[in-house]
Amino acid sequence: MERRRFLELAGLGLCSSFVPAKSAAESQPQKLNKETVAANPADAKPYGSGHFGEWITDQFGLPAYRYTCNQITDPKAVLPVDKAFRSPTDHIHQVGNDRLVAVVSNYGYVQVRQDEGSPKFLNDYCLNQNRYGAGVGFLADSDFIISTYYSGTVATFDRIMGMGYWRKCVAAHGYEIDQIIFAPFGDDPVLVSQVTITNHSNRVTRPRWVEYWGCHNYQFSYRSLMEASVAGSASAAPRMRRDFCSRFTHQFQVAKNNAGLLESQKFPGRAPEEEAAWQKVQDALKADPTTFYGAPVPPLPPGASMDDFSPPPTFLVSLDAPADGYATNSTTFFKGGIDHPLGMMEHLDNDLTSTGPESAFFLERRIALGPGQSQTMYFLYGYLPEGFHFDDLVTQYAQEPSSLWSHSSSQWKKRRLQFRVDSEPWVERETAWSDYYLRSGLTYDKFFQEHILSQGAGFQYLAGLQGAARDPLQHALPLVFTDPEIVREIIRYTLKELQPDGSLPYGIVGSGVPMPCIYRPSDLQLWVLWVASEYVLATRDRSFLEQKIPAYSQRATTAEDPTVFDLLSRCHAYLTSNVGVGKHGLMRLRNGDWNDSIVVTHLTPAQATVVREKSESVLNAAMAGYVLDYYARMLEFIHRPGLANEARAQAQAQREAVRQQWAGRWFRRAWLGEDLGWVGEKQLWLEPQPWAMIGGAATSEQLLLLTAALDELVRKPSPIGALLQSQADPTMKDEPGTGTNGGIFAAINGTLIWALALVNGDSAWDEWRKNTLARHAEVYPDMWFGIWSGPDAYNSVLSKNPGATGPDFPVLNMHAHGWTLYTAAKLLGLEFHEQGIGFHPVLPLPEYEFSSPLLGFKKDADGYSGWYAPTAAGEWNIEITLPDADRGRLQRVTVNGATRRISPAERSLRISGASTPSMALRWKIS
Repeated sequence: MERRRFLELAGLGLCSSFVPAKSAAESQPQKLNKETVAANPADAKPYGSGHFGEWITDQFGLPAYRYTCNQITDPKAVLPVDKAFRSPTDHIHQVGNDRLVAVVSNYGYVQVRQDEGSPKFLNDYCLNQNRYGAGVGFLADSDFIISTYYSGTVATFDRIMGMGYWRKCVAAHGYEIDQIIFAPFGDDPVLVSQVTITNHSNRVTRPRWVEYWGCHNYQFSYRSLMEASVAGSASAAPRMRRDFCSRFTHQFQVAKNNAGLLESQKFPGRAPEEEAAWQKVQDALKADPTTFYGAPVPPLPPGASMDDFSPPPTFLVSLDAPADGYATNSTTFFKGGIDHPLGMMEHLDNDLTSTGPESAFFLERRIALGPGQSQTMYFLYGYLPEGFHFDDLVTQYAQEPSSLWSHSSSQWKKRRLQFRVDSEPWVERETAWSDYYLRSGLTYDKFFQEHILSQGAGFQYLAGLQGAARDPLQHALPLVFTDPEIVREIIRYTLKELQPDGSLPYGIVGSGVPMPCIYRPSDLQLWVLWVASEYVLATRDRSFLEQKIPAYSQRATTAEDPTVFDLLSRCHAYLTSNVGVGKHGLMRLRNGDWNDSIVVTHLTPAQATVVREKSESVLNAAMAGYVLDYYARMLEFIHRPGLANEARAQAQAQREAVRQQWAGRWFRRAWLGEDLGWVGEKQLWLEPQPWAMIGGAATSEQLLLLTAALDELVRKPSPIGALLQSQADPTMKDEPGTGTNGGIFAAINGTLIWALALVNGDSAWDEWRKNTLARHAEVYPDMWFGIWSGPDAYNSVLSKNPGATGPDFPVLNMHAHGWTLYTAAKLLGLEFHEQGIGFHPVLPLPEYEFSSPLLGFKKDADGYSGWYAPTAAGEWNIEITLPDADRGRLQRVTVNGATRRISPAERSLRISGASTPSMALRWKIS
């Protein structure tokens, strides 16, 4: 998608008034808590560490990143940014579970994203209003204060980004503070702050600890964005969002047994000037519906809202002992600044009267420590969506708080997807980390009553949208191997968006509101059919197709509601009838396919109007050549042969149409009509090429020429993944080598890796490694993004600043994580079929292993082995096409304990065996 266009329109900042912390002394050598990590025996950092720290292994055997940079004094920490991000030195990590996402800053604070009602931060960060996010602690003893907010002035301040946690270890004035903030694995809307204080002095001390969590919201209001844009000042959107949130009043109460505080909010109603601003938006859109936001916003269905007028109650409690004091006024507490808050000079005032934007949680604990003694305290922060109760959550987490962190980490370790390559150990770390990052991006949508996996990054955190509709679907693909229940939810969520004619909105904003915009992509139904077919064929879950799905405007299902299968049929009908084909037999482009900018920001409004009627997409057609065939496989599996034959015929027609668009060394990109003609004759556009290979449109001769052109023009010139175009297009809005004008996209290179795996294992393996975070960190070590997370697109060698990205929100995009995982399976030549699965292992490696709850595949010196464990019992075929080098040496095949000999002439082996939900089909070729 055209990411820059969104953020150009947004011009947003999470806090337009953010400034870095005050200057500090030079960075000091940092002390690492020895029980935190396995020591690195060599001076050299592990592969892929970059300049800002190093990859380590924590005490649970999981990867973590030890961040060692003093971003205040290190010039390499500065990222040129506009108001669309936080500050030039704010580097962030994601801590999440299935319900919430906590965005963690290298300055030490966190902000909790909560999506029920509308996407928002529950803890605003705005320095000039004395709001510092959340998750910061303060220790006071006699005349000094130590905090876990990073100011660069403390000699020992270790920061560790872990799977599900954020750890800060601070040592000063004879004390050591070890604060671990983690999201317990699962679906509970809570975070735990585990704080250990150690007295390293030779005297008895009686320090005070104050735990701070802000509770003033920052809603990612799309309505505010629209109002600011129409007013001609999109950069005013953050202020308008804060003005809206400042109208809420807060009310506090003390929890029983003095455990902590609960907070609730009330909204007095829109101010007249707010209603007038919205009416101005509606009038402007009515006068000119061709602008980005399209026509006026229609009346919303019951339960839908652009903003959240009833944010959930929040709470902060002390789990292991009652609080000794509390306060609620951040303005009073933070007089003197966050480094020396005057609120720490005395005990907290126990005042609950704060009602405005200054409202916050402060809990005080008073402890006594002998020489060398430590004490651990546990705090529970959370919010209360529908179905959750305060007393139940507190009781649950207060039972054994000391085991919570280890239990959560063990869950992350147990259910992950793993890809191990003996010769390159970093690969296992990369996939484990991406597996965590992908799932920890989940949140829950109250309107659709499903979990969803947003694209994240600037789309979510700046523009405030959950989209495009294809994005959660592509994120779901690797979760087929590990978390089928999540895949079902994402498919259901998408189908609940479906309109009666089979169309899908570009994205969702607020709570259940179709995103007001002119984007009407022509490829969305292809993604629905593909992911639903993948899920059913992989898990053998036929029953999912019979689940009832309520209409978009409804909440509960009825007997008359369509099934999943009915709605898939509606998507298929929309694709073939409403999208349809053009004069060349190719699926139509309309006003955009995957690439929004090919029409909307590439052409004038007058040209775009004509193009919408006449244009055709080689990308859509090439993708349909695979997807409709795959859909036919699923239809055969559920015994619908007539429908399967129809889908196959349509797939074949698209393959033949694509085959005719051969430009000599590659396939054309799109037909824009008689006046504008073809795109992609003079330069290679990458998007359709992999699908032409995957879907079988390319002939044998075309495959040879195409793979050579791909290597020469878009793969070999780039050290971190293929270019989107072989040369920049001067007519496009993006600068050369950026965005969709020759940038580097994980969402496209994922299909390239898959396509290359069908023809050349060496090339596929090379491209997979190039697209990893580790490779970006090695090639561009001085860029902090691209080490532990990244954007949807990097600048390529065609740009002035290769390896960089747009100055908006350069991390927490789920594409890089999702495609790294899914393509690891495609490196095995994995395909699901009507009666089982097939492998064509072409990786040029002597030993490797892919394992997940669904299936496993291992190559070692003895041969190949694996398992398959779908959710339904049955008899399955496993087809394995052996490399020529293995055909003579492998002599036996064992299936569920039964062994037979194989002939040296057998290159393609068919293994048959049964599985049940409690017993996998296991096989071995040796």
